[in-house]
Formats: sequence, structure tokens, C-alpha cells
Amino acid sequence: MMKSLSVYPSILATLCFLSPVTSFALTDQETLGQNLYFDTGLSEPAGQSCASCHDPSAGFADPDQHFPVSEGVIPGLFGTRNSPTASYAAFSPTFTLKGGIVGGQFWDGRAPTLAEQAKGPFLNPVEMANTSKAQVIGKIAASSYAALFQTVCGANAFDADQVEASYDCMADAIEVFETTPLFSPFTSKYDDVISGTAQFTPEEEEGLALFSGRGKCAHCHDLAGGQNPDLFSDFKYHNIGLPANPEIFILTGTTFTDLGLGAVLNDPRKNGQFKTSHLRNIALTAPYMHNGVLKTLKEVVHFYNTRDVASEGWATPEVPDSINSSFIGDLGLTDAEEDAIVAFMLTLTDGVAP
Repeated sequence: MMKSLSVYPSILATLCFLSPVTSFALTDQETLGQNLYFDTGLSEPAGQSCASCHDPSAGFADPDQHFPVSEGVIPGLFGTRNSPTASYAAFSPTFTLKGGIVGGQFWDGRAPTLAEQAKGPFLNPVEMANTSKAQVIGKIAASSYAALFQTVCGANAFDADQVEASYDCMADAIEVFETTPLFSPFTSKYDDVISGTAQFTPEEEEGLALFSGRGKCAHCHDLAGGQNPDLFSDFKYHNIGLPANPEIFILTGTTFTDLGLGAVLNDPRKNGQFKTSHLRNIALTAPYMHNGVLKTLKEVVHFYNTRDVASEGWATPEVPDSINSSFIGDLGLTDAEEDAIVAFMLTLTDGVAP
């Protein structure tokens, strides 16, 4: 049995903004993942889905861009980090410690794969707030796509002794759905330029040169040398000296120091390190960084350019140890050069008509 995205006309209308071709066929497992991803009935209480914090119209990030972090299904309860985009997340390697720490999901890499990441939000008390895996599977059993779930996960998927296996199958379906072209269409102006069907403006061309040169962006947001896919990330972990975001303390009613990868590995040498985000659809995913402390792309570039310039008045880094000082801090870029880098990054937004 095959289904098209046309079974969800309102979703399809949103997705057409991102990609001019969204009518690709889905397998049963991908269709199940699609149902799970957009189902607002799988939270407690009902009202929040994966798409609530990873919305197609917001580059698969949180559409509530006036908040630095995401609000859960329970009004007034907020997480402590900015929701990362789910677009192109399938290209992040499986988390590994071999040959240098790289890959994984979430800002701190605590989930090695997309499937493991998909398991977390359903049981997080400040996200979808279910109290058990059995509660989630019970909601799927009562859904309109219960039969499809059994087709993919087994006829006995809703038996009491199958909760663990069914929960894993649920996460696998979400992972497979997130690997479809819907999440990674490669339909930006940048892709058209690479394919020879478009040209950069002079400002965009200058921005790319700065991005790869004096701006030093490509040291972490690296390019594949014109070989698709260019993801603009090394998927490694860095402490770039970001200040804490006091807005989060107000929303959550608590103060804390976010140690990032250091807390996951219980290694103080990695405190304050977070995974390099890719830059695909970056114009759609404000605010920026793990704590949403930077609100615009211009502010992001200006921070990288002037972090160590005392007269700029940047706040003290949240984690002052082991800050990356090699490729950031005092780059000497002019205001116009910062704007050119931003102009280049705007070409990474999907949805350019061919």
C-alpha cells in the first residue's frame, strides 16, 4: 500500500513553500512516520505533535520565534534549549567518540541516532508529557492509523507485552519519515547555482568568498567542495563563548549553567560544547544557538566577528573554559562584509522554483 502526501492537503500546502515537488510516494513505514509526526493526539493532554516544535513552515524548527526555547503541551512549561531544526537531521552521523567526537542528535549529542531522538519528546515532562511508553502506544492504538501501525509493527503490536518493541518501531517509523526528501529537498538557490541553473548576485558571491575565507565560517560550517550534498556543518562540538540567555531563566523560573556535551560525557573538558548546526534553511529558524540568545543572522555574524572586541560589550560567556578562539572573536570584517555573509546564507533556503 502506498500513500501520497496529498492525503494531508493542509500540510501539503505548507510544504509547497519548502519544495516545489512534494508529491513523492511514501512507503507504509514512511506513511506511518508521517502520521506519528503530525499527530497532536500523542501528547498528554492532546495538543502537541513533533511538528509543533519542528514545523515545516519554520524550516522544521519552532514556529514560535518570539520565545528562545519551546513551550510544551502544558501551558507555561518551557524547555531549556532552542529546538534544533529537523530538516537535514538525517545527515548527521551516528554519534561516535572514535577519531574525534562527531554526530548524534540534540544539541549535546545525547541521542546517537534519529530513532533514539524520536523517543525522547513523548516522555519529556516539559514537552509531550506522557508518563510511560505504554500510554503512548495506547494512544496510537486508538488512532485512525492503528491498522497501519499493525501492518508495519506487527499484528500483536498493541499487546501489553509488546510495548518496548512497539515503541522502538514507532521511533523507527519517525526516523524513516525524516529521511524522505520532504526534510531534505536540496531546492535552494545555492543548489541551483551549484547545478549551473542560477547565479549569485555580486553580494552573495562576496558573501561566499568571505564565508570560505576571512570570515572563517567554513572551518566549522564546511562545504563539500561543490560535491552535493553541502550541509555546512562538521557535526562536531565547540564552545564558542556564548553568553547565557536570561530570557530562559525567566521562562523556566530557574537558573543553571548549560554544560552541553560535558554533561553528557561527564567530562569537564567538554563543558559548554554544542554540536555545529547545519545552515540549510537557516533564515527560517530564528532565534539562533542552543539557547536562542542571538535573534537574527546579522547578530550571529556580528558575534562571530566581534566577540572578543571589548567595545562591543558582549556578555560574559556562560562557560568560559575551553572556548574556541581560533576561528572566531576578532575577524575585522566590515558591516558590509557581515551583510554579504548573511546574503549568502539566505541562498540556503529551500523552495526556490526551478
